[in-house]
This record gives sequence, C-alpha cells and structure tokens, in this order.
Amino acid sequence: MQELGHVPILLNDWGFSFCLCNPLSTVNCITILIFVTMEQLLNQIKELKEKIITNVENDAEAFRIKYLGTKGFVKAIMGEMKNVATENKKEAGQRLNEFKLFVEEKYEQLKLSSGNNSPLTTHHSQDLTLPADDLPLGSRHPISLVKNKIISIFQRLGFAVAEGPEVEDDFHNFTALNLPENHPARDMQDTFYIAQNPDWLLRTHTSSVQVREMQKAGMKNGQGKLPIRIICPGRVYRNETISARAHCFFHQVEGLYIAENVSFADLKQTLYFFVQEMFGKDVKVRFRPSYFPFTEPSAEMDISCLICGGEGCSVCKKTGWVEILGCGMVHPNVLDNCGIDSNKYNGFAFGMGIERIAMLKYQIKDLRLFSENDVRFLKQFTGAV
Repeated sequence: MQELGHVPILLNDWGFSFCLCNPLSTVNCITILIFVTMEQLLNQIKELKEKIITNVENDAEAFRIKYLGTKGFVKAIMGEMKNVATENKKEAGQRLNEFKLFVEEKYEQLKLSSGNNSPLTTHHSQDLTLPADDLPLGSRHPISLVKNKIISIFQRLGFAVAEGPEVEDDFHNFTALNLPENHPARDMQDTFYIAQNPDWLLRTHTSSVQVREMQKAGMKNGQGKLPIRIICPGRVYRNETISARAHCFFHQVEGLYIAENVSFADLKQTLYFFVQEMFGKDVKVRFRPSYFPFTEPSAEMDISCLICGGEGCSVCKKTGWVEILGCGMVHPNVLDNCGIDSNKYNGFAFGMGIERIAMLKYQIKDLRLFSENDVRFLKQFTGAV
C-alpha cells in the first residue's frame, strides 16, 4: 500500500484505486478505480449501481452530495475518462452518461418520497381539480363598522356626507366657529400645531368641514346653495394624555342642518331617531344644558347605561346615564362668519365620538384597543361585517 496525502492508494489486479469517503469512516465506503481498461469501467459502474439499489439513502440531500456533488462519485468517475483508451472513449462516454442519468433519476425519486420536492419538480403530481385551501377572512375595524352605521342612519334622513383636510388653518378650526384668538374656550381643544404665523394645526374637530360647506353655501356671487344637511365623519386630534378613556387622536361624526325656521325640536327628533336606530327602542334619552362657543343654546345628550340598564355601575359612574354627544343651535356669529344671513337662516349642529359609540355598542372598556392592532381583539368583529 502507498499513500497520497491522507487518502490510501491500493495497487491491485485492476489497476490503481482510491476511496472518496472519510478515511476514518467505514460507512457506505465505495472504491473508485483509476481505469485502465474498458472492462474496469463497466465493472465499476455495475458495482456502484448495485450499491445504490441495495443501500438506498433516505435523505435526498445527502444522496445528492454523495453522488452528484462536486466531490461526488459521478464527477470522480467522469474525471477518469482520460485513463480510458482512445478507441474506447466513445463507448465509455455513453456508459458514463447512462450512469449519470440513472443516479439523477434516483435522486428525483428520493426527493418525491422524502417530501423535499419543489413545485417545479412535482407539479405533475398535483391534482389541480381539488378545491383551494381556505383563506382566513378578515373583518372591518369596529370604528369603520360604527362609522358606516352612523352614516347609514343619517343618510335615511337626507343627510349627505362631507369631508375635509385633517391639517387646518386657524380660521376654519377656531376663528370662524366663534373662537377668536386668546379665547379661553380654546384651552378645551389643545392640539398639535404644524406651523405658526400663520397657524396651521391638526384639526380638533370636523366642525372645520362644516365651516367650509357653509362658506360654499353662503357665497355672494349666487353660486351658494341652501339649505345644508350634511354629516362630517373623520379623524381629529387633541393634545391629551393617552388612557383607557382618552387618546391623542380619535374619530368624530358631526352633523349640520341650516335652513329657515329650524327649531330645537327638529334637533331633538333627529337625535331621538338616531339613538333608537343605533341602540334600540328601549334606550332612554335625556338632554342637559351645556356650553359650546359655536352653538346657543347648547346641550349634551345622555342615554341610559347599556351595561347596567340604568341601575348604576362603574362605567356610568353610578348615575345610570352615559353621555354620547354634544349639540345645539348654530350660533349666529358662526353663520355671519361663513357669509350666511343669520337673520334669515338658522340651524342645528351636533357632534359625537365614534369610539364612544363603539364602546357603548360593543361594551368595550378600553379606548386604546381600537389603535393597538391586536388581532385577537379585531377577530371578535368578523361576524359583524
């Protein structure tokens, strides 16, 4: 025996041979001849085929590395073509190609049986007539569900939907709504300013959309159109501490009706209809006097607590009532600021937080759940789509 590096070289009757396996391992050891004759080549191919058939690998990747890899048996045996006599090279090449195809076919069979097959190699085995896998259905966000419900109710009363920008100037957000500069009521709606002089800010309410619509209706050139009957849904912002009952952003739906001879009774009947459609016929309603700079007189509307049935609980603070919206008759100064004759026209306005309505309707106790994107919470609304 001679040695070449760490691989033992044996001299036998067939010629020189060497082992491709780890010298320290005796598992699946196959000796590759350095061919001298055509007979040696055929015998070696036959021996390899027998070993492949009798000692089947279970791991397709291991089989590929062992036989088809860069240091595998197929490449090693192909490299010894130079030792075959010239007159036998053509036949030897054919036999080696047949052997290579045999090994590759065996590898594909192993891939199929071991489950490691890719779509490119097994598309023929798939039954395309089988029904597809079920896809999980999502759902609308509870805020969207409630917003769409509110819009649907007021549309039946003839209200149209109006929308506007979330970044507003000072005039549309405050001044036009009877909130002049340095007015103390502005402290109720502290917000986030984008720029100053002139002031641009994130709107604190969708009342700014009402101002824009009233300006269109009160145009002096005859293009305005009254009466106005609109609702304004959208996202608004306040500089508030985030808690279970408050957030720095939330959603509102505000309503506005401007015409001649509008009364507070019209406002009450409109809101009665809304509450019954949203919460049911058995819910009780009450109005309490309040203050808003843009309405006079002003009121807050409460409904009987849906959780305790009006008997008193932690949600309603033991009163049996829960506030849901503010409302009132539009202040004459607001009409004048928007170019509408306050001596001829009047109207009412109201505004509600969509989160508050959703919390009451679905009995949700933490406002932060609406913006946390917790799939466990959102999945509970799949049946409400």
